[in-house]
Amino acid sequence: MQIEVEEKSRYAVVAAVQLPSVSDNEFESSLSELRELAKTLGYEVIRTFVQKRSGFDMTAYLGAGKRQEIRSFVSNEPAEPEEIVADPDSREIDVILVDHEISPSQARNLEKEVGCEVMDRTMVILEIFHRNARSRAARAQVEIARLGYMAPRLREAAKLAGPQGRQRSGVGGRGGGESHTELDRRKIRDRIAELQQEIVAMDAERKTQRARRQERQGLAGVALVGYTNAGKSTLMRALTGSEVLVANKLFATLDTTVRALHPESVPRVLVSDTVGFIKNLPHGLVASFKSTLDEALDASLLLHVIDASDPGFERQLEVTDGVLEEIGAHVVPRLRIFNKIDHVGDAAAQAEREAALRAQYPDCIVMSARRPDDVVKLRQKIIEFFQQGLVEAEFFLPWSAQQLRGGIYTSCQVLEERSDNEGAFFRIRGEPNAIKNLRKQFSQTR
Repeated sequence: MQIEVEEKSRYAVVAAVQLPSVSDNEFESSLSELRELAKTLGYEVIRTFVQKRSGFDMTAYLGAGKRQEIRSFVSNEPAEPEEIVADPDSREIDVILVDHEISPSQARNLEKEVGCEVMDRTMVILEIFHRNARSRAARAQVEIARLGYMAPRLREAAKLAGPQGRQRSGVGGRGGGESHTELDRRKIRDRIAELQQEIVAMDAERKTQRARRQERQGLAGVALVGYTNAGKSTLMRALTGSEVLVANKLFATLDTTVRALHPESVPRVLVSDTVGFIKNLPHGLVASFKSTLDEALDASLLLHVIDASDPGFERQLEVTDGVLEEIGAHVVPRLRIFNKIDHVGDAAAQAEREAALRAQYPDCIVMSARRPDDVVKLRQKIIEFFQQGLVEAEFFLPWSAQQLRGGIYTSCQVLEERSDNEGAFFRIRGEPNAIKNLRKQFSQTR
């Protein structure tokens, strides 16, 4: 008989300091986001500790009283001598998740004092990126970000390591030599430089392939951008008929996925999904993941996907707008797509929310990626955008050159076709380059 071994649950607590400049809504939204990030890592958050302070404690982020409170909870011991432990069988805490990026010394001191591993917000996101990156480019970018995060923390690691982290002498006892920490830092710098060269080479190769593909097929590009977990992957699947990963987790996908709009249109449109944005994404990560947003830079149209069911959707808008401006993609034409309207209560509540959104954003599209009729309307909107630049032309194709007939239907929209004894007459609409290529082919048949 086979015995199934149940995977051990992992538990976490969240800790955060609320500064005077941060509103209650913004603070709670950030905490909620961190809890979702923890879920993506496989942790169950069982308690949240918050503290209002004028600034972070320079020693260990949280104040001394709050640190003692967390220690008592983690170790399941009474905070005061006369207190009785209420739950002697409480679950073992694996990690403390801090909702800010904290310094190496703050992390080390907090970890020593509460008796539990500490992960700050940046480390949590890095770990998620590390687990979810699939392509060679994404893995290289993740490694650069992780190495950059580790480098300033080596000194603290050396302190924990004791004498072995100290300086070792040079050859024959002469010279200062290098400490383990200095050697490790140099190795990190060398590795980062090596990875950056690889990324430059991969970027050049990818741009060359993209240019050849677009020149050969005359493709139009659409990029889905927006906040992580706003439903971009679901919309991608609906628009392209492809099986892409759809998961209710932050950063479920990191690698850019490219598929053709389905059913195919004239011109043929490629749709790409991009890595989702998140509030307080460290600048180092934005820089490292810039190439995952290259599709947004190269696209002719951006679909900015926003979760209509999120009361704080305006915050989503700000985050995405800010990152797009940072990478130079804010000049690309954009459609605002308020997705997940079906998550907003009953029909009356949905209608009320839709009316409010349309009043505030007149050119927006309010929809659900799970409603086929909504997807059809969005698809038509995309096609209309790309057909704005199409031109009409007339061609006569003699019966001796009917091998070119397929190319006409593939690259252009046929508005009219009629024939006589000499051949077929076509009135078509297509991109200027496609028309030019057809004229060149037709001239060679004469």
